[in-house]
Amino acid sequence: MKLQTNINQKTELGNHANAVINIKNLYKAFGSNSVLIDFNLNLYPGENVVVLGKSGSGKSVLIKCIIGLMKPDKGTINVLGNEVPDLNSIELDKLRIKVGFLFQSNALYDSMTVRENLEFPLRRHWFKKNKNDVNDLVIEALTNVGLANTVDMMPAELSGGMRKRIALARTLILKPEIILYDEPTTGLDPITGKEISNLMNDIKKKYKTSSIIISHDINCVKIVADRIIMLIEGKCYATGTLEELKNSSDLKVKQFFE
Repeated sequence: MKLQTNINQKTELGNHANAVINIKNLYKAFGSNSVLIDFNLNLYPGENVVVLGKSGSGKSVLIKCIIGLMKPDKGTINVLGNEVPDLNSIELDKLRIKVGFLFQSNALYDSMTVRENLEFPLRRHWFKKNKNDVNDLVIEALTNVGLANTVDMMPAELSGGMRKRIALARTLILKPEIILYDEPTTGLDPITGKEISNLMNDIKKKYKTSSIIISHDINCVKIVADRIIMLIEGKCYATGTLEELKNSSDLKVKQFFE
């Protein structure tokens, strides 16, 4: 089966009535280097969409545009009914309460305990909670990633996999509707990577989240993907399930699964 680029682009453009994220005709360039070219994507409620591409293909740029850390040159990005490029800083902050972002580097504060790292987004977004409520939220989030016993530890005392779980717990503490994962298994050994991938599926089931997962880790993709979008040459080159893409005769798609 050969996946035709234009057919799959039209699929992404056409069925966006119920999408929680709708990206249309997105362009982003840095000087003469065009990273995203007429890129289209829809994310639907309760869905895990993996954006799969080589290193340096523009995956992280895409996710930063979605969350408003970068502005596209052209195109629209609608997240939960909000046109992201048009939002001011206050409006972006309100949207980011509903959209969790798991950084590739985890972005934990080394000088803070695990508890303080998890409390930070609650303070950042001025949640009016008393001390007991905040503690309950912290313990709940840590319990959901299997690390309630680390609450008073420092990030330096934790393994790489544990730090990834803590970063995920910090994302979960605001109970987001959407989670954006930027290379969630990069730098982890295969066993820990599998544990994190399975945890992502558990979170989707428990919290009913919708997620975009940026990855080039096929083992992670096999576990988490409901649907895959191939980011090749800056475009939504092809989209489909894992089995559909694995069975493609298109060499640009096939190379990822060999």
